[in-house]
Amino acid sequence: MAQFGSVTQRLSCNHFEPDEEESHIEVDQGAVKATGAGPLLVRICPAHVYSTQADGSIGVAYRACLECGTCLAVAPPGVLRWQYPRLGLGVSYREG
Repeated sequence: MAQFGSVTQRLSCNHFEPDEEESHIEVDQGAVKATGAGPLLVRICPAHVYSTQADGSIGVAYRACLECGTCLAVAPPGVLRWQYPRLGLGVSYREG
């Protein structure tokens, strides 16, 4: 059986070119509180982009985003404004 390595090892083969000027993810904190979606976002993201802050708001470490769309699939409408990073920025997956 082939050995593929851990998830962390495999992800380290990808190239990240973060957009230092603007985030491609915005969280509507009011909608998060109204829907209770904060814990779901924190739990569901495979890259641990979302975190609960001391004041109860949801923090976003957008530079770590894998652009998988999992958060969009589970977040209630209006909680996230998400778009792909500007051209040439974000994650570049290796082939194979």
